[in-house]
Amino acid sequence: MLAQLLQFIFSGLTVGATYALAALGFTLIYNASHVINFAQGEFIMLGGILTVVFLASGLPLPVAILLALLIPAVAGVVIEKLTIEPAKGAGVESLIIITIGASLVVRGLVQVWFGKGAATFPAFSGSTPIAVAGAALAPQSLWVLGSMAVIVVALWLFFSRTVAGKGILATAVDPLAAQLVGINTQRVLLVSFALAAAIGAAGGILLTPITMTSYDVGIMLGLKGFVAAVVGGLGSGPGAVIGGLLVGVIEALTAGYVSSAYKDAVPFVLIFVILFFMPRGLLGPKTTERV
Repeated sequence: MLAQLLQFIFSGLTVGATYALAALGFTLIYNASHVINFAQGEFIMLGGILTVVFLASGLPLPVAILLALLIPAVAGVVIEKLTIEPAKGAGVESLIIITIGASLVVRGLVQVWFGKGAATFPAFSGSTPIAVAGAALAPQSLWVLGSMAVIVVALWLFFSRTVAGKGILATAVDPLAAQLVGINTQRVLLVSFALAAAIGAAGGILLTPITMTSYDVGIMLGLKGFVAAVVGGLGSGPGAVIGGLLVGVIEALTAGYVSSAYKDAVPFVLIFVILFFMPRGLLGPKTTERV
């Protein structure tokens, strides 16, 4: 019984770490511009598919991973320049529709280029499971969880120790005041999109050896990442991580003890339950703005 529970928790934490990375992407862009970027899931998909393609072309894994991070980051900047920047001043609903449109375009292009089939690549350090109290922990799960921890620490250092990071924080608090002290808020937005895209791509790279990838995997991963961001408190970095892990574990427990048929519905039920009792999410801001 304990072994089974641990197995479900390991599975949930693994996929939950990917949701957490997606949620961090949503949080970065939301803090910089108050835009909810529903193309975030496509960056996850791009990370996995590009790694598959580069490895198949004969590139070593480190080079393939680096390119699979850089290309989505550039794609994030392009999406911001071509869709968000021209629509500056548009309403929230319009911006959401624009990001959904960008998501459809990216997905369509990848479908034409890569096809509809699923693909994967070998785990980073083999597939021999590690026995933990009767449960089996895949080495790739450790890569997922460890990489998520490294990314979270790196983001904390970036925002707390660098001028660029502090500029993003200042823009998140008050864009007008940030402009008045000389911060280029447009550049901040570009950096935020690039970082969010790279973080999402990292999630796709890490998860692909476990679950495979295809042109349409970003749809559900992106939506669940958004749920994680809202559950944790939209705009909160720690909340994004906690929300992602929580969504992943509850999803895995439901699939294991109830039915896998309800697995994809769980995050959306969870978001209603959390927001009913805690409208700002678990770690959301405690103040409201009246307009």
